[in-house]
Amino acid sequence: MIIFLYGPDTYRSRQKLNEIIERYKKIRKSGLNLKYFLEPEMDFQTFLDEMKQTSMFQEKKLAVLVDIFSNPEFKKRFLEKGRDFLKSENIFLFYETNQIPEKDPLFLFLKKFAKVQEFKLLAGQKLKNRVKKEFLNYGIEIKEEALEKLISFVGNDLWQMSNEIKKLVCYRAPRQRGEGKEEIYLFAHRAPRQRGEVKEDKSSFSPFVATRVGVKENEVLFDHKKGVRIELEDVELLVKPKIETDIFQTIDAIAARNKKRALKFIKAHLEKGDSPFYLFSMINFQFRNLLIIKDLIERNLSPYSLSHLHPYVIKKSIPLLEKFSFSELKKIYQKIFQLDLDVKTGKIEPEMALDLLITELPSEAR
Repeated sequence: MIIFLYGPDTYRSRQKLNEIIERYKKIRKSGLNLKYFLEPEMDFQTFLDEMKQTSMFQEKKLAVLVDIFSNPEFKKRFLEKGRDFLKSENIFLFYETNQIPEKDPLFLFLKKFAKVQEFKLLAGQKLKNRVKKEFLNYGIEIKEEALEKLISFVGNDLWQMSNEIKKLVCYRAPRQRGEGKEEIYLFAHRAPRQRGEVKEDKSSFSPFVATRVGVKENEVLFDHKKGVRIELEDVELLVKPKIETDIFQTIDAIAARNKKRALKFIKAHLEKGDSPFYLFSMINFQFRNLLIIKDLIERNLSPYSLSHLHPYVIKKSIPLLEKFSFSELKKIYQKIFQLDLDVKTGKIEPEMALDLLITELPSEAR
């Protein structure tokens, strides 16, 4: 069987890819026959030899071939043996994130013989329904006028939309503590064992899926009271039509602990009228990403297993991690969490919180 996933909406195509992989792993628990072929210049013979290896478990293999259309030699050799692959008991999953010429021979072959799913960018009511569903996954509703404003700001980039939704949920429905409910740990493997453990798939290192046992992602990220609703003013406060490049420069300067540069960017944002709440939420969000990515790397897991983050954001974050140990990142994130709480409870102004966060960072990187 051959499966072909492609299209400009890489967020939904990635979700579908993960769904197929997880379904395969659930049925074939050994995981030894799940193979990933990711190299742009991958040799066809290496791929062929890998697929010909006999499995001791006598089960179908799942081969995930990523962005293979940029490899002309591989495409040529695959097409030469195309009929053999169609007869095979194994599953060949082509996952393409780049634009494909309509007359590409491999594209025409897959369109004719494979199980094909194209992921076009959503628009109109389909996009609205998608965003509503994402909020409902967190047990939260969004007002119609707030939904329209959010879509007008973000558009159909579901990677950014997912991040904006999480940001709005964090702001409007922060985790409730001290109400007789057990604490839910963000990093399950560092919590006591009975709280839910992270299970590593040692049989096959997956760049897409990390298996978590006993803890659902939404329960880990957001443990909040239900019945909360996102209002128009929430969107106007926290979401910008475009996240300007200098916002990321500000976050990068903070991550690099260049206090002078970071304070300069913060001042420039405030002077042009950017909300201090927005700036603080962006800093909070980025450091949380750094902490999660660092955690995965230290456990020899791929950060690209994070389906809620765009690969570009992950790639951009990785170089910053060299400047921090895990414990340093954790302390900074705890500081941000406390300042965020102080701002929301009126103990401190957001502008002062930004200044305190930057000035209290260590002066030199590790």
